[in-house]
Amino acid sequence: MTKKKLTRSKLVKKLDAVFSQYIRLSASDKDGNCTCVTCGKVAHWKGEGQQSGHFQSRRHYATRWDEDNVKVQCSSCNVFRYGEQYKFSLYLGKKLSQELLDKSRIITKFTSYELEEMLEHYSEEVKNLI
Repeated sequence: MTKKKLTRSKLVKKLDAVFSQYIRLSASDKDGNCTCVTCGKVAHWKGEGQQSGHFQSRRHYATRWDEDNVKVQCSSCNVFRYGEQYKFSLYLGKKLSQELLDKSRIITKFTSYELEEMLEHYSEEVKNLI
């Protein structure tokens, strides 16, 4: 029985979820706690509050799944304070912030195959970290 192909929107949604897990897990200590890069709040990667925050908006596909662009943020900073972009840029440094801004302006469209490859890669990374 062949596996049904996911629609493009479902592929993006699954990749977002797995990539978010990877970002939070890779920043976690041995107890599973990770720290918000903008306010310093420490919480479990899987618990309430810790999210993967984007320096450059997720609408920019060029940086949407860029590990340099996405870091752990608490829900307060990421949602209620709109990502705290200034503090985020201080965390990243001037050079990387500018590189990500420039990269985000490049119109990028990934093929379904490329999305599947990234999904497979980050799914494997998450398995290795858990």
